[in-house]
Amino acid sequence: MQIGIVSSAYLRRYGVKDGAKKMKAHGYDAVDFQDLVNTETEFFNLNEKDFEKVLKEQRNIIESEGLIVSQAHGPWRFPVQDYTFADREERFESMKKGVRGTAYLGSKNFVIHPIMPFGLDCLDKAKENREINAEFFYKLCRHAEDFGVDVCLENMPFLHLPISSVESVVDFVKEMGLSNFKVCLDTGHDLIWGNQPAKSVGVIGDLLACIHAHDNDGVHDYHQNPKTGVCDWVAFSKTLKESAYRGVFSLETTAKEFEDQSETEFDELKLIQTVRDLFG
Repeated sequence: MQIGIVSSAYLRRYGVKDGAKKMKAHGYDAVDFQDLVNTETEFFNLNEKDFEKVLKEQRNIIESEGLIVSQAHGPWRFPVQDYTFADREERFESMKKGVRGTAYLGSKNFVIHPIMPFGLDCLDKAKENREINAEFFYKLCRHAEDFGVDVCLENMPFLHLPISSVESVVDFVKEMGLSNFKVCLDTGHDLIWGNQPAKSVGVIGDLLACIHAHDNDGVHDYHQNPKTGVCDWVAFSKTLKESAYRGVFSLETTAKEFEDQSETEFDELKLIQTVRDLFG
């Protein structure tokens, strides 16, 4: 199975060229491009022509080192800013740009969180929440279809949000019935619901398009490295290998950065080896 990691772990830490070279040398195959999350960055201030040019240049550098961009993470704002129609319209335009950015990077998977029009604690607004999400994602998937991109809805760690658990995300995606609407399994978020990701692989089934792999204590979304929390990684890797999933095992965590570069590299190599040991 191919192994990936978030762009901040190497590309942002060392620069795109040097970071991609080091990623490949350490044994990675793919990048989870997360520089589209923050809409205040340089990418979202560029006009469309320059936006395309910059991302395609980064793609060429990444691919020249023998890597691929397996997935890209779309805009996410926290604290939540989805409360008004104007908020959601502004976010929708950012999402559309993120979809196009994903295509420019040569990736098929655009990972995004559900819309939260009533905040994080809104079980009493479940019907209205679902209707707003349905309208939003129907339009987004239609836009993504034009660019050959799949919109991958991520399960969340919020226990009082209607579309948050793996089960509720899968139910919502199935109800929408769109061919390019898939699921991203976030292992750390799943743990906060008291689930084990190995079981959730079966719940998601053939809707599973990509993965955010990280660990925690089952309570806090710490984004720890594998084998440092409560996740059963042996069961998870075994289930993945036995499933129909052919995507990338992508880490949404990073090695520690030390003043001494040799210590940083030791931690980076330790992280990739932990994952390699799981998949053989």
